[in-house]
Parts: sequence; structure tokens; C-alpha cells
Amino acid sequence: MFTFTRTEKRDLIIAFIVLSIAFAISNAQSNAHTFISILPIVMVGVAIGSLVHELGHKFVAMKYGHQAEFKAWPLGLLITLASAFIGIVFSLPGSVETDSDNISDEINGKIAIAGPMDNMALALISLAIAALIFPLKSYSDIFTLTYLICTISFSVNSFLATFNLLPFYTLDGVKVLKWNAKIWIIIFAIAVIMLLLSISIGAENMVQFIIGGAVI
Repeated sequence: MFTFTRTEKRDLIIAFIVLSIAFAISNAQSNAHTFISILPIVMVGVAIGSLVHELGHKFVAMKYGHQAEFKAWPLGLLITLASAFIGIVFSLPGSVETDSDNISDEINGKIAIAGPMDNMALALISLAIAALIFPLKSYSDIFTLTYLICTISFSVNSFLATFNLLPFYTLDGVKVLKWNAKIWIIIFAIAVIMLLLSISIGAENMVQFIIGGAVI
């Protein structure tokens, strides 16, 4: 059964709050007004992205018959928050821990890759929704807000996927690489391309390009 313990719910809420504040700080660039304005929008994107990421790990682990529980990492949360002030969020809120130390590299890799792949899927879905809503922005503030949430969601989820696929320390990339190097290279390359597009071109310009291509 897909259940959450009381401790797990608490840790997920704490991780969500810290990540939201961290991403808002990194985007606000020391501007308090911008921080206050962007925080609610970032919270929606981060909430969905973080929840989908952790649920991906949890669902796959339970699919293979293992108990799985998200546990926050206090030091990682502090690093996450502190890194926001330099403009780059090192997202280390915690991890989904399983009930067995005897999981094969293959199963462990599949559990690990589920989170980043869910973030990548959510990023692309957000971009598609943004493209659909873009022509309607002028008709309603709700459409404008949804559009902003979706464009930010693309950037945030592209970052979360890329960062978590790095083959360092306790990140997902270590487990995926240990399982299958070819799969790691392919998925990591796609995530990096998505992140670079969000940084160099920007989600809003990508939406306009998509719409322009669709019109042509």
C-alpha cells in the first residue's frame, strides 16, 4: 500500500519549505520585493517537482517489494539554503531510504533514475501547458499566473533532474551510473540540454519559438 508515515510527511513538508525559499532567494538576487513576489509561484513549481521526484523513488521501490520512506537530511537542508545566496541551489533535502541493504545495482539504479526522469517529464509537460496558455494570457490573470508557474516549473525541474543525476556523493547519478553507464549518459545528456536551454534561451522564449513553429 502506498502510505506515508507521520515522520515522512513532516520531512517532506520541511524539505518543500526549504527548497521553495532557496529557489526564491536564488532568483530574487537580494531583492526583498522580488523574493516576496516570486515565492508563491516558486512554491507551486517546487512543491510539484519535489513531490513528483520523491514519489517516483518511492513508487518504484515499492513496486519491487521494498518499503521506502523519505528522510530529510538536516545538513543537506542547510547547504541547500546557504547555496541559494550564491545564486546556485545545491538541492540536498534528503533521500528515499529503503528497508533493505541487499537491493541489486539494477533495482537500485531504477529506483534512483525514477526521480530525475519524473522531473524531466514534468518539465516538458509544463512547457507544453505554457505554450497552450500563452495566447490566452491577456484574457485572464489566472492564465498569466499559470503561464508563469509553468515556465518556472520547466526551469526548476530541468535543474532538479540535472543536479540529481550528477554522479557525486549520495545523488541519484551515482546509483544510476553504477547500474548502467549508457543509460546514465543518455538521460544525463538530455537533462543537461534541457537545463542549458532554460538558462541560455529561457522558457518564455522557448514557448514563443514553439508557438511560432506551430503557426508556420
